[in-house]
Amino acid sequence: MEIHESGEDYLEQILMLSEKQGQVRSIDIATSMGVSKPSVSNAMKKLRLGGLIRVDGDGFITLTDGGMEIAAKIYERHRVLAAVLISLGVDEDTAFEDACKIEHDISEDSFRRIQQHYRAHIADPGDSPRE
Repeated sequence: MEIHESGEDYLEQILMLSEKQGQVRSIDIATSMGVSKPSVSNAMKKLRLGGLIRVDGDGFITLTDGGMEIAAKIYERHRVLAAVLISLGVDEDTAFEDACKIEHDISEDSFRRIQQHYRAHIADPGDSPRE
């Protein structure tokens, strides 16, 4: 299944919400992303049909292994890119906003090299940029 930027954003949001609050419903996603419930419903249908999420009888949403793989990749990109931008002097809000734009388009090679630089020169053990 080819997944678009918005699908990646939804998967990343599901991961972040599940880490923060345990269980995730569509309303949680709509609220956190500032989008309408119908938009979330449509996106969840596509992700479910694509085998990237499961929705149980109570409406709780979980990532499948495939969904988790994509979500974790995007989330890691977001965090590392934001941290690098912050280390360069970009204010935190702008850094996280820009990281969200960059995370979808950067090549695997470029990101890997930025990540290596981040780990070698910027990251402190136990340091975790905000979400």
